[in-house]
Amino acid sequence: MNAIEKINLLRVEMKKHHIDACIIANSDPHLSEYIADYWKEREWLSGFTGSNGVILLTQTHCSLWTDSRYELQAQIELKEIEHQLFITRNIIPDLAVWLNKELPANKQKIAINVEVFSVKAVNILKEKLTGNFELVYADLISPLWKNRPALPADKIFLLDEKYSGKSTAEKIAEVQPVLEESQSDALILTALDDIAWTFNFRCCDIPYNPVAMAYGVIEKNKSLLFISAEKLTSEIKNKLEKQGVTIRGYNDIQSYVSTIQPNKKVLFDSATMNRALFELFPKDVLLTDRPSLVTYLKSKKNNTEIAGFKNACIKDGVALVRFFYWLEVSLNPSARRDLPDGRSQAQAVPSPVERAEREVPLTEMSVSEKLRECRAEQALFFGESFGTIAAYAEHGAIGHYHADSTSNARLEQNNFFLLDSGGQYFDGTTDITRTIALGEPTEQQKTDYTLVLKGYIALDNIRFPKGTCGFQLDVLARQFLWGNGINYGHGTGHGVGHFLNVHEGPQSIRVDNNNTALEEGMILTIEPGIYRAGKYGIRLENMALVTADKKTEFGEFLRFETLTLFPFDKKSIDFSLLNNVEIDWLNDYHKMVFEKLNPYLNEEEQKWLKQKTT
Repeated sequence: MNAIEKINLLRVEMKKHHIDACIIANSDPHLSEYIADYWKEREWLSGFTGSNGVILLTQTHCSLWTDSRYELQAQIELKEIEHQLFITRNIIPDLAVWLNKELPANKQKIAINVEVFSVKAVNILKEKLTGNFELVYADLISPLWKNRPALPADKIFLLDEKYSGKSTAEKIAEVQPVLEESQSDALILTALDDIAWTFNFRCCDIPYNPVAMAYGVIEKNKSLLFISAEKLTSEIKNKLEKQGVTIRGYNDIQSYVSTIQPNKKVLFDSATMNRALFELFPKDVLLTDRPSLVTYLKSKKNNTEIAGFKNACIKDGVALVRFFYWLEVSLNPSARRDLPDGRSQAQAVPSPVERAEREVPLTEMSVSEKLRECRAEQALFFGESFGTIAAYAEHGAIGHYHADSTSNARLEQNNFFLLDSGGQYFDGTTDITRTIALGEPTEQQKTDYTLVLKGYIALDNIRFPKGTCGFQLDVLARQFLWGNGINYGHGTGHGVGHFLNVHEGPQSIRVDNNNTALEEGMILTIEPGIYRAGKYGIRLENMALVTADKKTEFGEFLRFETLTLFPFDKKSIDFSLLNNVEIDWLNDYHKMVFEKLNPYLNEEEQKWLKQKTT
């Protein structure tokens, strides 16, 4: 069935159950940002593949509510169905306001699948719906979705302490004193990356995110892991039990919650617990809703994790040098330096592989595969940390663009190429974006690129008092864009997990008011951008570690230590727009890139990198 047929079928199902409106999300029971194929209900129904957004369907209306990152993508992916598009930061509250205004005043039944809606989202929806509405907890998609993908069933593996830096028992011991202090009996863990970090395992249940479908509970004197038996070997089960972990089945979390004794005090996170599980709590259990303590502990990397990140960034830099050198030579063979033995490129006889590469068109999809090959050559490589965004020309203006067989553009030498990519290594996770000019950039392109670079440098170079939050720094990256009447719709920075989800909280750098202070050991991205619809996009992104700077009579100050190692595109910079401080920063950064990557490169690659970092 196509999207129109599926929507019509759902409307029949709604009519059968006397449902007036249905809200369909792409989520799983753990409210993950990225999910297994089994849970992609909104994508199955509509064709929209973005990681954020819901479909609202009535008998006469269909709309997508998403954020500005996906505006252009949504227009492309939903062009075959008649719909309205709403771009908002606050999807559920604004959707409720629309329902209050647009649906008739008689009693309306609104269906949601509470297995994939958070407690927080349902509470907001109930609070904001002021009309004569009834929320119906119903799964209307499952009966319609034939040949639905299977639930993920990969086995987990344990992460060695030489990478994690702490044992499972040590991590649990960090949490248990907080239970004592808050006079709580249990902490229920529902976010998959929190659970994987706490119990020191990794898996492949969700593409790019090495987590497994599981729940966790930490009590004052014990801990429990709820996970399907098929995902464990007897050896792993024994090792976890030796760390003090009790293993129970994945669905046993329901009986655990429903049989908690009266007046027990339980901590949970309403943003990551699904409403269906929440409904099972006995009425006399004392519930405290607070952001997960594990999320906070996980965000502050220990020394072993930090060292791993730095190693991963060196390997990632080497892979990127090899890739971009290959790309430059493939687009322009005369750019190749002399071979190590002194022969020129003209004298060298190309290998069969080289001949084949020259004959294959360079497209967004083919270069993405080449980049993956370059990363796969590196030690401890596990996979990509997200689907590579290889976006040429106007595709770069689509925030989370992913090439497919219909959009797959051929790379030519007359526009910008934006490459946002990352790797998962056993010792760390990477996330980097570089935009390079293929051919000669225009004056407008150079101006735009330089404004983005100036914003990046301003934020990377700042020293800030301890206790500062990311939203207080966000303007530094945007100031030069705002001065020219330009802005971007996404956040400036997100946390990064250690061999875990590439998007991690609670820290962030964005205009939204996030009161989480930036602390030593946190790792974030810095990624300002400019997106000119129908023309090109520019984004420049590095990862940075929050580290101590100095202590003065005015207090303690922190700074960012840049982790990512790859040069910026000098050809795209208008140096007349940079001041001396910015030029010094660029020279220092390029010097560091060359010195750290040079020992791992062959002679051709060294010459290429030397020129790019001069």
